Amino acid sequence: GNKKEMPLCERTYACLCGLTIGRDYNAAINIKKEAIRLLVLA
Repeated sequence: GNKKEMPLCERTYACLCGLTIGRDYNAAINIKKEAIRLLVLA
């Protein structure tokens, strides 16, 4: 994944691949992926 610094007033995340989704939804996806990664390691 790509990390992109953005101000809190910017509510939409636009990926280099062309995907555009809400900032909060994108954050939720990233948190879920990290949780799954950590569970697999446990």
